[in-house]
Amino acid sequence: MLAELWTLIDSRQWDRIFDLLDPAMQVRWVHTGEVIDAARYVELNRTYPGRWRASVEDVIGEGDRAVSRTYVTDGAVGHWVASFATTRSGQITELVEVWTEAGQDPPPSRSPSG
Repeated sequence: MLAELWTLIDSRQWDRIFDLLDPAMQVRWVHTGEVIDAARYVELNRTYPGRWRASVEDVIGEGDRAVSRTYVTDGAVGHWVASFATTRSGQITELVEVWTEAGQDPPPSRSPSG
């Protein structure tokens, strides 16, 4: 279901996203502390400036839980997002996302090779 959500976001099929979301769904963005509902989630994605593309790199799911790792870019700036979803009756009831900017340098105390 997460892969389908990202496909709909990538193809800008905003109204179809609601089919995947429980109307009472809450989205929590860990990196900012925001908690929003399904309608606000779709609206924020719909009105975000620029033309962003989403590419799902990995999805793992079991039972009513799933996680995805997705790369989102406008061609100049990129972000990685980890999405953790809980589903019930074929809809996402909870979505927790962690976003980070791609291409960050490691801390000076650590070499790039680990």
